[in-house]
Amino acid sequence: MSDAQKSDPGLYDYAPYRGRPKIKWQDGKTCAVWVAPNLEYYELDPAVNPYRKSWPKPHPDVVGYSHRDHANRVSHWRMAEMMTKHGFPGSVSLSVALCDHIPEVVEDANQRGWEFFSHGIYNTRYSYGMDEAQERAIIEDSITTVERATGQRIRGWLAPALTHTPRTLDLLAEYGMDYTCDLYHDDQPTDVKVKSGQLTAIPYSLEVNDHYGFFIYNMSPRDYADTLIRQYDRLAEEGAQSGTVMCIPLHSYLIGQPHRIGPFEAVLEHIAADGRAWITKAGDIVDAFRKQAGGVL
Repeated sequence: MSDAQKSDPGLYDYAPYRGRPKIKWQDGKTCAVWVAPNLEYYELDPAVNPYRKSWPKPHPDVVGYSHRDHANRVSHWRMAEMMTKHGFPGSVSLSVALCDHIPEVVEDANQRGWEFFSHGIYNTRYSYGMDEAQERAIIEDSITTVERATGQRIRGWLAPALTHTPRTLDLLAEYGMDYTCDLYHDDQPTDVKVKSGQLTAIPYSLEVNDHYGFFIYNMSPRDYADTLIRQYDRLAEEGAQSGTVMCIPLHSYLIGQPHRIGPFEAVLEHIAADGRAWITKAGDIVDAFRKQAGGVL
């Protein structure tokens, strides 16, 4: 075995894009579209993680904290109302501590019929360096806290600030999670190899994540909206051969700013009017995938 083969973690089987078993979405739709609002809570002065800084500036970073706090005071409502207006439910990447710090935001999302999955406790606390007991405690806390606040049992996971340990995926499956958003390798759902249970990787795009669009790629609001439309149009076209998935990951303190929400509304209008989109939630996509060909690609 070569060194390159040894370095492959073996999280999923290789399958070329063409020649896979065909995925069919309901009513002949070609692209399953789900919107993932990140409802987050950032600590002003978080505990120091030796592997990564929470804020680029010395703590307390009042500027970074207050910028993100705009989400829970103003821009969540602006974003959520726009999504509801055009028939887009949310599948919420939730900083579970928000249930206790600002329950009004969680309750609003729950009243809208949105689905919740865990994004860790705080987005300023990372999985790097955690032992197994600590990681189990976060998963258990996420399950019990979200169920207490919303009545829902979470089915999915997006690691806090996209941080992991080598055991994360196995633990998620052990605790009965159905899907992970932490693998970015495909435009269709895939099975993840875990020690027990079953775990599905649902496409969650970094390429069209508003954080990447505005912070990494320095897009204007119109550029970002055009990117989303081009992403959707291509996936909907290819999905006629085998159903594709488009995720729109959002942070309301970014997309919900007054100067950005207008171009974003044009995206929602375009997708809703196109006719090829199955506009749904993450759990529904995973369920539909698993019913086809035993959920194996």
